[in-house]
Amino acid sequence: MEFIFIRHGHGEHLNNYPDRLNTLHPSLTEYGKFQVAQLRDHIKIEPEDLILVSPTKRTIETATILTQGMDFIISPLVGPRMFPQNPEFPDLICDRILSKTEILDLYGDTEVLDFNLDCWREGVNRIEQDVFEGYAEQLVEWTRKSGKKTFIISHDGTITNYRILLGEKGLTRNDFLGEAGVYQMKIL
Repeated sequence: MEFIFIRHGHGEHLNNYPDRLNTLHPSLTEYGKFQVAQLRDHIKIEPEDLILVSPTKRTIETATILTQGMDFIISPLVGPRMFPQNPEFPDLICDRILSKTEILDLYGDTEVLDFNLDCWREGVNRIEQDVFEGYAEQLVEWTRKSGKKTFIISHDGTITNYRILLGEKGLTRNDFLGEAGVYQMKIL
């Protein structure tokens, strides 16, 4: 089974860092769009691949650029997630996800995957680790059954959390992907 994790390109919330981290639903900047367009020239996404996207504007814009009209699935299970988890860290407005209604209004017929779990109000950002792992394991099992190469377009903390769930050890914030970064994992 192959997972290709992709971090979104440079977002508006990163301009004047950290002053703009409380921007609601930031888009990609022009530079972020450029980063993703360059990345598109270096990775190969096939129509039969499974593409899971976080329900944030910047990740959906990243997916739209990368897929060039191919279908993708939006899922709160790959939404922003703090790493490391610390309940004392503030909840950043830039990490709030679009609601299911907003997604349908903005992106029409895009498929949404949530396994009927209660994960839309707050997403997976601050839920307890064991709850996140249960949700994430359900998603991994679902992708395994699909038998498809899986692209996950998400956020640095989320990607690191999934890498640990999939067996990597000793990861820290130093292992975060850069903007429009890619990390490939093959697991049995």
